[in-house]
Amino acid sequence: MRNDSTKTAEWEDDGIEVMVADASHEVYVDTILETISDSARKRGSGIATRTHDYLATKMRERKAIIALAGPEREFAGFCYIESWGNKSFVANSGLIVVEKFRKHHLATRIKRTAFTLSRLRWPEAKLFGLTSQAAVMKINTSLGYVPVTFAELTDDEAYWRGCGTPEHPCCQNYDILVRTGRKYCICTGMLYDPADHVGEPLPVELPEEVIKDLENRV
Repeated sequence: MRNDSTKTAEWEDDGIEVMVADASHEVYVDTILETISDSARKRGSGIATRTHDYLATKMRERKAIIALAGPEREFAGFCYIESWGNKSFVANSGLIVVEKFRKHHLATRIKRTAFTLSRLRWPEAKLFGLTSQAAVMKINTSLGYVPVTFAELTDDEAYWRGCGTPEHPCCQNYDILVRTGRKYCICTGMLYDPADHVGEPLPVELPEEVIKDLENRV
């Protein structure tokens, strides 16, 4: 994993701030949900649905990353994190970038910040994700993730219910997951094992107030 200070300096000059969200950002939740749904429809891909309360809770718990642009604080991007399997696994989910801001490497910046937050909050946990997007796979690879079978991901049923249940299939591809006995789907499973990256630096630095908040939540 490489911390590219030149790119970071360029990003800092574009007027878009990527930060750990808090309760004050709940005003953006409905916009986030609409943006995620619109993006999924345009791509013709599946997506696990989330409620307003779910994302608002992630913000209050400091388990979300949000990007805001300019003095108007316009919503630009989002991602949230969650622990699974008694905190032995952590997933970064719901990554979205508003179309007009897609020339600012925001997906990379959001994922790097979410990665750092995850590693600091759950340093022993394995990070994992499911994605059908090549760009996300590329970002994950740059962070140290590798493709794995679904059997190597969490077996926490609560996580897999995010893809859907027979009664409520959240993702349009859920039937594939069911037919294959949860072995395959459209998405690729990716995993980061901290045991394979001992001593490597984190990709970004978080503000001191965020670090202190994380310490208080342990």
